[in-house]
Amino acid sequence: MGKQRVCYFYDSDIGNYYYGQGHPMKPHRIRMAHNLLLSYGLYRKMEIYRPSPATFEELSKFHSEEYVRFLRTISPDNMAEHAKLMQRFNVGEDSPVFEGLYQFCQASSGGSIGGAVKLNKGHSDVSINWAGGLHHAKKCEASGFCYANDIVLAILELLKHHKRVLYIDIDIHHGDGVEEAFYLTNRVMTLSFHQSGGNFFPGTGHVNDTGSKSGTGYSLNFPLLTGMDDAAYQCVGPARREAARTAHPSSHVCFPGPT
Repeated sequence: MGKQRVCYFYDSDIGNYYYGQGHPMKPHRIRMAHNLLLSYGLYRKMEIYRPSPATFEELSKFHSEEYVRFLRTISPDNMAEHAKLMQRFNVGEDSPVFEGLYQFCQASSGGSIGGAVKLNKGHSDVSINWAGGLHHAKKCEASGFCYANDIVLAILELLKHHKRVLYIDIDIHHGDGVEEAFYLTNRVMTLSFHQSGGNFFPGTGHVNDTGSKSGTGYSLNFPLLTGMDDAAYQCVGPARREAARTAHPSSHVCFPGPT
C-alpha cells in the first residue's frame, strides 16, 4: 500500500468566533491544534486547504430552509426581534447567539463537505476538518453547541459516489443528530461509543436503538460508564452482542473503569 494522501481543511478565522464568557465550546482550540500541527511539522505531510464557505443551498441539503434562513439572520443585535424563533429552534442557552454565527456554520460545514468531495474524486485518502464534528444539530434545531450538522452534510456528499457509508463516533456524547438523520436508511450505519448514566447529555443512544424500517440494524450504540480502560473496552463487543440478543429494554453496555 502506497503512502496515504491526507488533505486538511483549516479556516484561519475559525479561532475568532466566541460563544461567550464561561461557555465550554471554544473555537480557539482549533487554532491551537493548528499551531501544534505547524510546530511539529505535520503540515509537510498533508495538503492544506481553506474551506469554501458552505452555501445556503448546501446547508439546506439537510436542514430546513426556514432554519437556515434563521441562522443567516440572527445576531446579538436582533435577538429580541426573533425571540419566538430562537425558542422554536432551540437557540439561546447551550447554543447561544454570537457574532458571526452563520459564518461559523459555513466554515465548519464547508470543511467537511470539501473533505468529502476530495474523497469522492479520489484526490485524497484521508480528509481532516477539526472545525467539524458538530453531531448534535438536527434538521430544524440547534443542540449541544451545534447549529449545522457538518457530518450529515459530508455523508450526503459521500453517498453521491458510494453505496454505503460507515460513521463512527467516539465523542463522549452520543451522536444523536447523525443517528436521527439516517435512522430509517440502510445506506448509512451509525456507530456511537459514548458515556451513559444519570442525566448525561443528550440522554439518547440506548443499546436497543438499532434503527427502524429499512434502517433496522444500521444504528449501533455502545453506552459506557466513566473510567473505561483497555481491558474493559475488550469486553464491549461480546457484551454488546449479548445485550442485543436478549433485547431487554433496560439493557446497557456499561462497564465501570478502575476504582
